[in-house]
This record gives sequence, C-alpha cells and structure tokens, in this order.
Amino acid sequence: MSEEAVKPVVIRMYAAREEIYPREAKGRYARLRWLCVWLTQIVFYGLPWLNWNGRQAVLFDLGARKFYIFGMVLWPQDFIYLAALLIICAYLLFLVTAVAGRVWCGFACPQTVYTEIFMWIERRIEGARSARIRLDRQPWGPQKFARKTAKHLAWGGVALITGFTFVGYFAPMRTLLAQIGAFALGPWEWFWIGFYAFATYGNAGWMREQVCKYMCPYARFQSAMFDKDTLIVTYDVERGEPRGALARTDSKADSKTGEKKGDCIDCNVCVQVCPTGIDIRKGLQYECIGCAACVDGCNTVMDKIGKPHGLIRYATDNAMMQHWSVAQIKRRMLRPRVMIYTALLALIVVAFATALALRTPLKLDVIRDRGSMGREVGDGLIENVYRLQIMNTAETGHTFRITVHGIEGVRLATAEQATLDGASTRAVPVRVQVERSAAGRGSNQIVFELTAVDDPSLHVQEKAVFIVPK
Repeated sequence: MSEEAVKPVVIRMYAAREEIYPREAKGRYARLRWLCVWLTQIVFYGLPWLNWNGRQAVLFDLGARKFYIFGMVLWPQDFIYLAALLIICAYLLFLVTAVAGRVWCGFACPQTVYTEIFMWIERRIEGARSARIRLDRQPWGPQKFARKTAKHLAWGGVALITGFTFVGYFAPMRTLLAQIGAFALGPWEWFWIGFYAFATYGNAGWMREQVCKYMCPYARFQSAMFDKDTLIVTYDVERGEPRGALARTDSKADSKTGEKKGDCIDCNVCVQVCPTGIDIRKGLQYECIGCAACVDGCNTVMDKIGKPHGLIRYATDNAMMQHWSVAQIKRRMLRPRVMIYTALLALIVVAFATALALRTPLKLDVIRDRGSMGREVGDGLIENVYRLQIMNTAETGHTFRITVHGIEGVRLATAEQATLDGASTRAVPVRVQVERSAAGRGSNQIVFELTAVDDPSLHVQEKAVFIVPK
C-alpha cells in the first residue's frame, strides 16, 4: 500500500477568514443607507442629552429601579409593558421580513450602521479599495504605520464615544460627564464604557461580516419567514446570461462563437461592493443582508454601458419567474400571511396603547403585621396592624387620603393622610379597629382605598384580611 493511500484526511471545522475589501457603492440605496445612519445616530447620541421635567428624558436608572421615558416612569411592577413592547418588536420584525426580507439588516441594524461608519473612516484614511489592498500587501514602513495608527485611533475614538453614550442611558449623562472630567468615575462605569467601546471596535472594525454570518441568529432562521413573494435582492438570470466581457460591437456577440451575450459583462462590481463578499449572481444566500449595495454597483455599470437599470434589483421569486411588473409585485404584498401579521400587530399595539393610557400612576400593597394576628384593645375593640406600601409613579407629588371599609364601623386609629413626592415610594404603618360585635370570628375581608386629595380621580383599592381572635 502506498504512503499516499494511508494519508489521513483532514476535515477543517473552521475556514480561515479571507479579508474583504468592500468597494464604495454610490446610488439610491447607498444614500438611503446613509440616511438611516444619520437618523439612528442622531437619536442614539442625542436622546441622553434631552431634559424632561428637570431630569434626563430617557434614563434607565437600575439603582433606583426606575425607567424614565419622557413623561412616563416605569417601575419593576410595570415589567408587563416591557414584555408587550418586545412582542410588538417581534411581530414587526416578522411583518417586515415577510414583505421586504432582511431590509432591517441592510439599513438599520447597529452592526450595519457602525460598520458603515468604520468603513467610511477607513476609506478616508487608507483610500479606496485598490489602495487599501496595496497598503496591506506592502511591507511595514512609516507611511503604512502612520495610516494604520490614524485609522485605529479614529475607530477607538468613535467606539469610546459610543460606549460613553450607551452608559449614559443608565447613569445621568451630565453627571457622568462631570465625573469623567473630575476623574471621579466609578469602576463599574469605567468597565461598561470600556466593554461597550471594545465591542463596537471589535464588531464594526474587525469582525464585520463575521457577525452577520456566524453570530447573528437572524440569518439562520430567516428562511422560515421568507416565501416566494418576499422582496429580496435578485439577479435577473434571463437578462444577464450568458455573461461575458463587453464586446466592441453593438451586437454584443462573442467574436468566436457568434453567441448573443447577456447584459452582465462579468465586471464583478457586484461582488466588490458586497460587505459580506458574496456573489449575488449565484442566487439568494443566507449571508446576504439585503443592503442593495450590489444594486447600486450594477446600476452604475449599466449607466456606463448604456443599458437599463435592474439587472440586479429588489424583486420576488414569483415576480422573476412570471415577469411581473412593479405594480403586480405591490398588489401581491397584500397576501394572507402579511394581512395576518398586520392584524395581529395592530391588535397588540392598540391593546398596549390602551393599557398605557388607562394605567393608574398609583400602586398600593397591603402587608399584615405577622407578629400580631389580631389583638383586643380597650372598649371592646379588635385591632389589626398593617403596613401600606404606597407607590406614586407619577412625577407630581400628592397628599393621599387613606380610608378603609368592608366591616360596619371599621376605622383607622392612625393618621388618615400620607404625602408622597413624585416618583417615590413610602411605607405607611396603620392600625385598623373594629368593634368585636361588628365582625365575625376568624377572617373578615376589608378594603383599603387611597385617594389623592387634589385629584379624586387618582385612587386605588386593595383588599386585605381582618383577623378577629376566637
């Protein structure tokens, strides 16, 4: 037996990454992508600096366990609203994916947005695609070192600002800035600023397409949400094939075979502009994020050779097979699957908005004193002790009147009013007394009621148990 016959077969479970040098694409979708970059970053960097009622407009104060969202204050008890919001986002993702594929990934996903920003910095410092390839292949020298250093310093600056802004959503931004200026920032703030800055620098600067291809789960289960009427980036095979270099004659026929060629001149611009490095002419691939950079690149080439746009375009499988017009594609969007997603989403949004509108910014919990199940005091009265945990979730302070009913003659033996500041909580101990003859032995149900003195519409009730010893 020869030595080659017994040579073991090596199966590599991980393929080494090939460096991708995306070419800058210019066109309609590139402008739309940059519009999304500007809008998302204005919102992200700007929101923590807005004030509302003398405090930060959007602040997730984990230490105080309060979420401030403009005029609304959410407490841990309001977790149901966060769950509803996540459900809305999930259904919105299903709806958008069913209609337009991975348009979120291609235009508004944070990974796409920051990769676009980092690639813009890279192009400004190192040059266009060909210049970057030459720079990476040449040996290290002063020029290469200076350009690489400048690029990574710029990336680091953007990453640090991003990390600082992210932490500013969880700690007051102005306080955070003052602490940095005074070198008084706490270790946890430093850690999270550094952690998020490092994640931004690594994901957008180094990993880029690997995040979309290997780390993001959306690429793996997107096929379950696609159908033949979902808009995707497609290559028109009938029009483009057989591809070949541009002929010197208008007939665009092969000089050797005389075969009529398609509109694709095999320039590979669609591959060069792709941020994930795929060839869209091979059909839909899970790596495609739907950014339409290949559409812009191909349209630019079609302009140069005098051919109409649309060799690569947004279309559906059914539209390509049946040669539908744009109007026919739009009409097919209103298919049963999309209508069901839309109806469910609308129903959940309406329920969520109604729940928020009817939400009472006052909560009351009643806790019985476990050390005293019920005791007899003077004049034949039975007394129970409770602790009222009052939570004023509004940002306006109120004085509340405490009343109790449910048993004839029941009354409070403590103060009947309690004052709370805005967005605060307070424990109020109360003693409730009932004549022995008015209540039966054992458990009796009573109801505590809390009403704002200055706003009678602001009130809440909570049931409790009054114990009469046997």
